[in-house]
Amino acid sequence: TVELGALAMPHARVTVAVTGVEDPGGLEVGGRVLAYGPTGVDEVELLLAPHPGAPPRPLNKGASGGELSRVMLAVEVVFAGADPVPTFVFDEVDAGVGGKAAVEVGRRLAMLARSAQVIVVTHLPQVAAFADRHLVVEKSHDGTVTRSGVVALDDAARVRELSRMLAGLEDSELGRAHAEELLETASKAKAPRRAKARKK
Repeated sequence: TVELGALAMPHARVTVAVTGVEDPGGLEVGGRVLAYGPTGVDEVELLLAPHPGAPPRPLNKGASGGELSRVMLAVEVVFAGADPVPTFVFDEVDAGVGGKAAVEVGRRLAMLARSAQVIVVTHLPQVAAFADRHLVVEKSHDGTVTRSGVVALDDAARVRELSRMLAGLEDSELGRAHAEELLETASKAKAPRRAKARKK
């Protein structure tokens, strides 16, 4: 719930519902006969109350796409240290967010990258600025065939791409200044990670 506050969901509450399914051919647990399987007898479900007064509802029924993305990111950040996963892939985890919330999504993704490889598909410059390596998918068309490819950006190309994402123009002076500011913000946020890596 604390993580959600930083992801522009300050009043959201996540609760965990643990239930069992009655089954006459099941296993007796606490005076009830419950269905069981390789994962035990419990049915576990995350419930979200997105704002005060809203009843908690299952994520798949009560969350918008953007809310679901942020809840899942928050869950991954919280459990990253307890159960390390070598690689995370997030496809537009920033859907439905922008501004400060997008910066916080980028910051949380960078936190996950402290202990795992994180691959992110995004259209938001606030998130892309936190990448250690920025790749761009490019399409070309020769009149008959459309081809796609991936290009790794150097520092100058990265500023141009972030500027394009921000202002719609690669050569916008204000866009470049904002892109450089985003990169500096991301670099400062990732500095503790780099210092820790150097000590190892």
